[in-house]
Amino acid sequence: MITYIATPYTHEDPKVMQERFEKVTAFSADLMSKGMHVFSPITHCHPMALHADLPRDFEFWKTYCVKTLSVCDQVIVYCQEGWKQSTGVKAEIKLAKSQGKMILYTKP
Repeated sequence: MITYIATPYTHEDPKVMQERFEKVTAFSADLMSKGMHVFSPITHCHPMALHADLPRDFEFWKTYCVKTLSVCDQVIVYCQEGWKQSTGVKAEIKLAKSQGKMILYTKP
């Protein structure tokens, strides 16, 4: 089973984005250490975005996230501050529901 980790990322303050990256990466690593197979688009893509100065909004990453979420078995919404307002998280939840995937919610 592969678990997709949905969490907010984009913010006007780059420090908030960095904090969100660090928190979800630690969360994902903890799940991996317990034997789960997880995919966190923030963990995977944040370093590339910084390295190549890529856009950091959901619109740029949407196709990538939709394709990867589609091959995952379930979604964990990592409910960092701003998750209810996040365009990306809302879209990921909607897609997961439309595909009949189990969705779990957890707080940091």
